[in-house]
Amino acid sequence: MSSRQYCTFLVNDCHFAIEAADVAEVLRAGTLTRVPLASHSILGLLNLRGRIVPVIDLRRRFQFPEADPNRSRTNVVLSMQGEWCSLLVDELLDVVDIDDDRIEHPTAESPEPHLDAVVGIYADESKLVHMLEPQRILQSLVIHRPRGGIV
Repeated sequence: MSSRQYCTFLVNDCHFAIEAADVAEVLRAGTLTRVPLASHSILGLLNLRGRIVPVIDLRRRFQFPEADPNRSRTNVVLSMQGEWCSLLVDELLDVVDIDDDRIEHPTAESPEPHLDAVVGIYADESKLVHMLEPQRILQSLVIHRPRGGIV
């Protein structure tokens, strides 16, 4: 039986997980630079020791209500095949081992574009954990523009 480690966190009181191997570090705070004309889900850019990292607000990405501006949130910084990004989450939980055969995968693509990054569900004793594929989060934010055209 094969298992993997997952980093778990809360967004709008929902449990989510991503593979721990994709997590480069966790930051409790950071100064963001806004990006004009960026996707609504991109909160800004974070300067991480000279590396410019886009910050994706998962509340916005999943169309949840905006977070309380007085509440501290956490940046989960990911490094995947040379691409860096940060997922802004409400609360970091634990790193847990989950057996691959305990994850239920959808039988069809979600008709809701904001849910396309959820690739499975893990049923814990007390909660459901939505398994995320970070590459799908990034792909959904790419705006395709015609070559040579100004948009």
